[in-house]
Parts: sequence; C-alpha cells; structure tokens
Amino acid sequence: MESFIMHFAEIRLNNIPQVGGKNASLGELYQVFKGDGINVPDGFATNAFAFWVFLDYNNLWEPLAQLMRELDRKEWSNLAEKGAAARKLMLNASLPEEVSIELLAAYRKLCGDESWPVAVRSSATAEDLPDASFAGQHESFLNIRGEDALIRTVIQCYASLYTDRAIKYREDHGFKHEKVALSVGIQRMVRSDLSASGVCFTLDPDSGFRNVVLVNGIWGLGENIVQGAVVPDEYLVFKPTHTIIRKRVGSKDKMLCFGEHGNALENIPVSVSKQKEMVLTDQEVLQLAEWAVKIESHYGLPMDIEWAKDGVNGQLYIVQARPETVHSREDSRYLSTWHLEKKSEVLAKGIAIGSKVVAGTARILSSPADAWQIKAGDIVVTNTTSPDWDPVFKKAGALVTNTGGRTSHAAIVARESGIAAVVGCKDATTAIRDGQAITVSCCEGDTGIVYEGILPFREDKKDLDTVSLPEHVLPMLIISDPAQAFRLSFYPNAGVGLLRMEFIIASFIGVHPMALVKFNELKDAGVREKIEQLTSSYPDKPAYFIDRLSQGIATIAAAFYPKQVVVRMSDFKTNEYAALLGGKQFEPVEPNPMLGFRGASRYCHDLYKDGFRLECAAIKKVRDEMGFTNVKVMIPFCRTVREGEQVLKYMAGLGLERGQNGLEVYVMIEIPANVIMGEKLAAIFDGFSIGSNDLTQLTLGIDRDATQIAELFDEKDPAVLEMIADTIRKAHEKIIPVGFCGQAASDFPEMALYLVKQGITSISYMPDALLKGIEQIHMADIAAHAV
Repeated sequence: MESFIMHFAEIRLNNIPQVGGKNASLGELYQVFKGDGINVPDGFATNAFAFWVFLDYNNLWEPLAQLMRELDRKEWSNLAEKGAAARKLMLNASLPEEVSIELLAAYRKLCGDESWPVAVRSSATAEDLPDASFAGQHESFLNIRGEDALIRTVIQCYASLYTDRAIKYREDHGFKHEKVALSVGIQRMVRSDLSASGVCFTLDPDSGFRNVVLVNGIWGLGENIVQGAVVPDEYLVFKPTHTIIRKRVGSKDKMLCFGEHGNALENIPVSVSKQKEMVLTDQEVLQLAEWAVKIESHYGLPMDIEWAKDGVNGQLYIVQARPETVHSREDSRYLSTWHLEKKSEVLAKGIAIGSKVVAGTARILSSPADAWQIKAGDIVVTNTTSPDWDPVFKKAGALVTNTGGRTSHAAIVARESGIAAVVGCKDATTAIRDGQAITVSCCEGDTGIVYEGILPFREDKKDLDTVSLPEHVLPMLIISDPAQAFRLSFYPNAGVGLLRMEFIIASFIGVHPMALVKFNELKDAGVREKIEQLTSSYPDKPAYFIDRLSQGIATIAAAFYPKQVVVRMSDFKTNEYAALLGGKQFEPVEPNPMLGFRGASRYCHDLYKDGFRLECAAIKKVRDEMGFTNVKVMIPFCRTVREGEQVLKYMAGLGLERGQNGLEVYVMIEIPANVIMGEKLAAIFDGFSIGSNDLTQLTLGIDRDATQIAELFDEKDPAVLEMIADTIRKAHEKIIPVGFCGQAASDFPEMALYLVKQGITSISYMPDALLKGIEQIHMADIAAHAV
C-alpha cells in the first residue's frame, strides 16, 4: 500500500511532485546539511497522494471544480464568495482514517511522549519553484500541540489551497486548480518564542548585488517580521571577506510568543532596553551567513532563508529555504535608472523598496476587502499587509505602509510584483489623504519619500552590452552615499575615484567628532542629551563615530570590491563642521571658510587632530579588520609639502603607514602651489587627483560661489588647462597615477579630449554622467591616437 507520509530523511528536491517545493526544500536541507554542522529541525510531510485520497473520501472533486468554473475571470467580482465556499467544503470534511493513523504515528515518533510544539506548514506542488513562487500563498500554523489539534490543522492547511490569493495566483500563472495538491509539513518547533528569529537573503534584495548576505532579526517568532509588524535589526555580511560591514538596530517593540493556553499565540510588548539590544551576536551573524552561503552554493541560486534561535538550548537553526525569485529572473543586460526632476512637500518617509518613481492617486485602505476602491495605477496606503493583500497588488502602482522592514511581506511582494514601495513610514495613513495626488520616490537611496502632487520624473534605460570600458583611461565614479553603492556597482566602471567622506559624516553620524572626544566638556545641555541618545548603545562616544563611518565606507568598498575605492578624508569648511551636532563649540568663525581652516591643515592641529584620529581609526578598521585593502586614502587641500609630510607621519603613528598592508595615500591637486611643487609631492604620495573646481577658483582668483563674476569661472581657461597639463606631466615623470575628479569632465566633452591627449590615468564622474563620460573617453581616445 502506498504511504501517505514522507519523513525529511527520505525527501529530496526531486520529490517536489509529492510534497511541494517548501517541504522538498526542507528535506533537502535536512539530508544535505545535517552532517555539515547546519542545524535543521526534523520533521515529516503528508504527500500529494494523501491529499488526493482526502478529496476522494469526501467527494470534493466535482463541488470544487464547479465553484472554480463559476469564477468571474474578468472582474473577479465573486472571487471572495467562491473562495469562501471552497474552503467551507474542505473545513467541513474529515481526514480518512488510514491517513490519520499514519499521520499520528509519525507525529508520535517525531515528538515522543512529550507535548512538544510543532510548526504545520502548507506546501503546494507548484509552490516555491524558481518560476512560480509567491510569498505566503497558503497557510502555516505555529505552536500546534496534541493529536486532535494536529488533525484539525492539517485540514486547515488543505483548505488554504483555496484562499482568494491562492486561487488568483493559480489563475494568473496558468496552473489548473485540480492539478495542484497540498502537502503538509510537520516540523519540531524551534523555541524562538523564547529568543529570536529572522530571515537571510544571499544577495541584497533591493539591488540584486550578490556579494553580500542580508540578515534580519527580531525577538520572538518570525511571523512579525514577515507581516511587517516590527522593524527588525539588520546585518550585512560581505561574502569574500566574511565580515560584517553594516549593522542597524530595529525598533522590535513587540514579540510574538506562545500564549498561556492551548495553541494560541500572542504579541507582547518589548522593554525599551531590549528594543535597543541587538538580537544576534557578531559570531551568530557570521555563522548564519556562512550557512547561507553554503546553502546558496548547494542550490546554485540566490536564496531566501528563514532562521530561528532556540531559547532553550541557545542553538541557531535553519527552518526554511527557497530560491530568491526577483533578481534571479532579471535580465542583467539592461540598466534602468530613475530620476526625479522636481521635489515638493514631503508627506512621509520610510524604507525604499526598489529604485522606481511612481506618481498617482493615494487610496487609504484598512483591509483587502476595500480593494474595490482601487483603479489601475493607484497607490495603496495602508498600515500593514498580509498574504490576503496579494490580489490588491495586481492593480496597484505603488505601496506605502506604516509598518514593516526590508524583508516584510509588503516588501517581498512589492519586489516580486515589480512595484515601488515605501514601508515602515509610521504615519503614512494619517499624513496622506485618500484621493490625494502623490509621488512615491525610491530613487534616492535607502530612504523612500512620498511627495505631495504629481511630480515629473524620467526613466533612463541602457543596454550594458553596448558599453565597453576604454583601454587607456579608467572611467570611475564620484560617490558619497552608501545607500546608492550596490545599485551603482552595476554601472560599467573601474572603481571609485572619489568617495566623499563628508556625506557619511553629515548623514550617518551627524555629530562633530570633537564633540564625541570631548563630550564631558560640552557646554550645551541640549547637545549633550542628543549625543547621549545617539550613542546609547556604544561603549564610549568616539566608538559611535568610528563604527558608523567605517560601516559607510565599507559598504561602498564592498560594492566595488576588488576595484579601487579612493576615500578622501574629511574636507568640510569650518562653517560646515560647525553645523554638525556640537560643532559650534569647536570651530573658529572665519570670514572666508573656503580659504581657511580646511583639509590637511586641520589634521595635525590641536583643534582637530583627535577628530582626525577617529577618521583614521575608521579607515584602519575598514582595511585591516574588514579586509577592504582596495581602499586608498586621499588628502585634500594640502597647501605645502611640509604639511603633507606632517600628515603622513601622524597617520603612520595611528597605524596608517604608506605601504603597510598595501596602503596607498593620494593627494588632491587643487592649489597652484600643488602644481608648482608637483615633483616633491609625487615623491611622498602614491598618486594625484586633480580637483578642477578649487584649482580653477585659485588659479583665476574667483570665488566659485560669487554670483556677480560667475561667468568668469571657467575650467577650460588656458591658465587652468596649463596647470592640469603640468600636473599630468609631473605625475608621469614620477610614474604615479593621476586622475581627474572635477565637474568639468562631466559638463564639457572637450575637456575629456584634452585630458586624454595629456595622458590622464582616470576620469571620475557623477553617476548620472558616467555612461556619457565613457562615450566621450572613447571618442577622445580615438581622436588622440589618430593624430
């Protein structure tokens, strides 16, 4: 007699027709990795044969088929009615005795005499395939205890084959309803209700960048992270160096736990101190990342993995794994970039999902039952979403939610549906009016922004197969925002020629470094309180600066690894430093900050040298601890050779010595004195980078911000061009690289021709000018070599 049960120990991926993708994957994980140190809870699954017998025994074939024939496939007006009728038929049915006997025997073998809770999950035979996967089509149940409860739950899983969303999904994907069976997986529960749980992606789920593992975690059972009920902790691990490059603390203000009675679950509030505590240690994050990479290697595909930590034994477990289905299907030949051409009042902010811009009418919905209000292209604004919302996304142009993180249900479905989303806004449903015209922007980095009104935007699409890198001149990027790095890494490039540290300090740190070093000397009580809040999870105040800066730099270094990333040390002017939290106390007031206390002059000065020490500590951490030896350092606004020597000596004393661990230190050429003393600067630095904005300003004696004489500011002036040519010549004489990172190369095609003719080594561009810049270098290269 054919069995109704298959144990994980006898299930592999080729058993998808019998147990569906989810259970086949669990069996694969259990068998392949059990002896490889990866913990996978044991379990078993009812097979498709058991489901067919269930339908036979209860005479359900024809009634179900009739309900599906009656579906309104044009307007879907009766989808909810027919789905409810189908589920009622199944919930009123009973499990055949022969199926029950084998099911309960397997349950007793799995759990023994103890009343150990199990997870009961649905796995359709057409679910979780690379070409047919959708988050949460069928039901899963946690904390199931006892034989009667198990039998009831198996029937509930069977009935979930006819949820509204599952019916619609099969219709959309061409699956015949009567050909899809439902397997039920029964797995020993990991007691994450007493600890933590979360998800891993073996790529960045928004950009598709494959060199990282994203780990999210929350307190308690994992349903809160899927439903987007809480904002999780986030960790980013770089695969090649196996190091954590980014950590963010989520709010995690509630946790889902077992209820006191029966099989119930309940959300309980989390204390403020526990909210600030990260759910995983660094060692645990790296262990999960290592497991995730092994699983990805076995499957040969990017993976979406669920993990849980047992609060009883303290062990980590993998409880599910499925192929990631968005970026694995993308055509990587084409690069689409979205550009918002105008901005307006900001209505809400949250986490950006994707990189699109969408404009349309806002529809405030409280439940999927309100979906009738939506017209094609409307922007759905709601508190949170669940799998019941999936049919709604077929019409929506974009999604905005109050709750959720990057791995919430809303985020996952938005990616799979190809729509823009901003999740975790907190106040979107109150800040946005129903029927209001809005624009959803996800093209501005990690932060998604909802603007008032219909704003103009454009999409640029480029066939990357038509782009080749020039042979003689390296096209590089100018970049400052870590949130853009993974997306920009897909552009054709030779690395980053200029990473501006100032943006990271202003946006990701926000505090003047000296206010952290001399925190106890701060006079402003309000500033002290704000800094205390920002640094509350750090052992000391300077550690906050070092950690945040190193994470920002490491994210960009990882995105372009192993290509070079040239990091310019901070080059704020005194008025800009003063604008940082606590900065006014430590900055002099200058009549002309552009020509004042900036650049190299600050680094060894008593007023700032302790702040520069923190910058160097962040660079050292990135290079020596995280392994990003592709990072080079650049010193800006170095007025004299002696000043350059002092800075290099001070850096060496801080552990950043030229040549040590391959460290190269460049200098910006932006002062006429730099050009005149080029030979001597080339003897102490490893490379030059020409900053045409300051070089033009100081060569022509023009304040580049002076509107009255703005027309005289010209990077193509013969005097400026002579300075550039002289710099390139001196660099070649000393056999060191010389790059150009000024705006002129982006603005003027003739500048590229001039630079190529002079023998420039690299030209760095802003992202929106890079592809055009590559074309210009190619044309200039042809022209230069034709002469």
